[in-house]
Amino acid sequence: MTGHVYALMPTEQLANCSALETAGTRAVAADPSYANCTVITSSLADLQIPKKLNRIWTSQNYHDLHDSFLGSLDIKKLNSGLFNALVPGGAFLVIDHVAEVGSGLRDTDSLHRIDPDQMRREIEAAGFIFEGESDALRNPIDDHKRRVFDAAIRGKTDQVGYRFRKPR
Repeated sequence: MTGHVYALMPTEQLANCSALETAGTRAVAADPSYANCTVITSSLADLQIPKKLNRIWTSQNYHDLHDSFLGSLDIKKLNSGLFNALVPGGAFLVIDHVAEVGSGLRDTDSLHRIDPDQMRREIEAAGFIFEGESDALRNPIDDHKRRVFDAAIRGKTDQVGYRFRKPR
């Protein structure tokens, strides 16, 4: 096996979330089957990544960056930190639950969703180039009005997948 994975456990999450919410990441850190995975703890406000990365991937949590439990996070600074953590030509992959078109950040805390256009604007503002969108997780039946944890929609939310690239 080649390559190495860094799993980020933000200090803001550790300070504001239950142990149950971080149990999965802690279990990976303790499991010898994941010897090529290192869990790093860093503040999102002052992101520290140990080396340049080929890819950064975040799934179903970009919206959380705007939520009150993370405090008053400077999203521009964070996205710039992610940009700087990548090698030239590196990819940033983002999957998240879709909110209503034009809703911006309105539903991040309440429904755990984000307007994809808002997310794209924020990421591109850091210098990333938008390369494409996947429809693999789209669900046109989702009306974007329910919390993603609602039993009627859980596991079936409309999700967007974006791929960005740091220029070479």
